[in-house]
Amino acid sequence: MFKKIWTIFIRDLKVNMREFMTLWIIIAPLLLAVGINFISPSINDTSVNLALVENENPEQVEYFDDFAHVELLSDKQKVEDRVRARDDVVGVLSKGSGYYIMTQGNEPESIVEYSKLLNVLYESGVKLEDARSEIIEFDRTVPPLKKMLVNILLLFTPVLTGMLTALNILEEKVDKTVSAINVTPTSRSAFILGKAITGMFIALFISIACLLITGFYNVNIGQAVLLIFSLTILSLIIGFIQGLNSNDVMEAAGSVKLLFLPLAGSIAGYELLSGNWRIFFYWSPFYWAYNANDMILSKSGTWPQVVLSVGIILAICGAVYAVLAPRIARKLQ
Repeated sequence: MFKKIWTIFIRDLKVNMREFMTLWIIIAPLLLAVGINFISPSINDTSVNLALVENENPEQVEYFDDFAHVELLSDKQKVEDRVRARDDVVGVLSKGSGYYIMTQGNEPESIVEYSKLLNVLYESGVKLEDARSEIIEFDRTVPPLKKMLVNILLLFTPVLTGMLTALNILEEKVDKTVSAINVTPTSRSAFILGKAITGMFIALFISIACLLITGFYNVNIGQAVLLIFSLTILSLIIGFIQGLNSNDVMEAAGSVKLLFLPLAGSIAGYELLSGNWRIFFYWSPFYWAYNANDMILSKSGTWPQVVLSVGIILAICGAVYAVLAPRIARKLQ
């Protein structure tokens, strides 16, 4: 049986590598992972941008660089032109024995006040070592925006591989080989597992690659793989039934895309609602996957917590399969 499953898996893998849709399903999440690195700020990043004249006062530049983004320009006219640009940049220019703040007039008040305070602290000779405040951290080592985007990407990946499973089944229907399984030594169980393992393998590969690309290589990979595996099962079940019910590629792809609705709703419910309202999303495996991913990416989740979420996801998958199994059996006749 394992040999037949392996044969089906290798065949699907070779066929998929020649299809543009499959290659796009693999490449698109990796490109999104690279994009997340560019658009998500560091947890220590500041939104204050200052423009100064280059080589005018290196000590001042070094002081400001600890608290803001500093951009050096060749002369005062270039600084003025930079301040007039569409983004929020504040210029700090020398005037006599002191300095003045140059603004365009439409910058947020908080940025202007911060720039004034920073300049006053520098002119007063206040050093960071002179601060008497105590910094209390909450173990936030991952930027919240980046964690959320990576979490969403990890949830989208199994849905995309579910689409891949639907396309594989549709190909068998087009070649009229689905019903032929009944007269071959390959059992239905071996056929289903052989078709499912391709999507599962690609989902695990893409998810781990996305974690490495986005810098989450130090999370608990075992927990991440276990969670991705459990969520992939649901997408493969849906992909399998949609592939059997569809008559062309567009219909199959459109049917699987319906999974994006409960996925997006679960994410919105988790992020926007308080704990008392989240109970209305307990039916969704994507809610539990997002919750577990949040703990894994922040490195705050324990094995019992992750296993509990995985158990709930598998229970929901089992219920879905129990409902869809008779239909799958009829379609394989």
